[in-house]
Amino acid sequence: MSETITITTERVDDIPLLVAQLVRMGVPALLDHHFPTHGNRQGLSVGWTATVWLSHILSQADHRLNHVQAWAETHLVTLTRATQQPVRGLDMTDDRLADVLHALADDHAWQAYEGAQNGQLLRVYDLRPTRVRLDSTTASGYWEVTDDGLFQLGHSKDHRPDLPQVKVMLGVLDPLGLPVATDVLSGERADDPLYRPAIERVRTSLGQVGLLYVGDSKLGALGTRAAVAAAADFYLCPLSAVQLRTEDLAQALERAGEG
Repeated sequence: MSETITITTERVDDIPLLVAQLVRMGVPALLDHHFPTHGNRQGLSVGWTATVWLSHILSQADHRLNHVQAWAETHLVTLTRATQQPVRGLDMTDDRLADVLHALADDHAWQAYEGAQNGQLLRVYDLRPTRVRLDSTTASGYWEVTDDGLFQLGHSKDHRPDLPQVKVMLGVLDPLGLPVATDVLSGERADDPLYRPAIERVRTSLGQVGLLYVGDSKLGALGTRAAVAAAADFYLCPLSAVQLRTEDLAQALERAGEG
């Protein structure tokens, strides 16, 4: 009696390494804690869906939603073994991924998750933060402007005032470049008021004071510098002519040169 053997071949690639690292960082567990899965949702939880999706983004260098399902269906055995979850192709459809993005858009839950994730990362990598760099950037595109949308017309650093833009504010550990505070904001906002909330989130997330915050001249707003000093932290930034007149700067540099 002959027996028919079916052999399934998959390319393992870097998937087990990526999934293992994400699990070690606590990504699926922390996401599931702060973004609990709706009772009617079937299949993978929000945390595990995001973990598989992040593995695809990192492995394939592709963030497009509609490419994930086909990729997952060619790696089902590898993903199931790596995650210890019953992964199906239907778990990675673009509408389910969009549901994950919608869940992560809850700012209150995201900030709680961000703080917990930072604490986990500091333990995993045994980091001892001393410096934090702060900066904002914009990304423009051919989008439609809506009253409550993120893409708005504003001061364009790309010299394209005709294109709506979104603004991102980052606070990262220096020199590692690990983000510890991320804000995605509508594009018409000014940069100056974004620094203080970011600093407060970094301070809360890391749970320590005495850090040096490094930024551009927009960090030099008087209210921001006063808040940093009042919390027993430090700042390093160039001061604009609004904050320090050219004559005062020249005198300060002369005194410094004289010792």
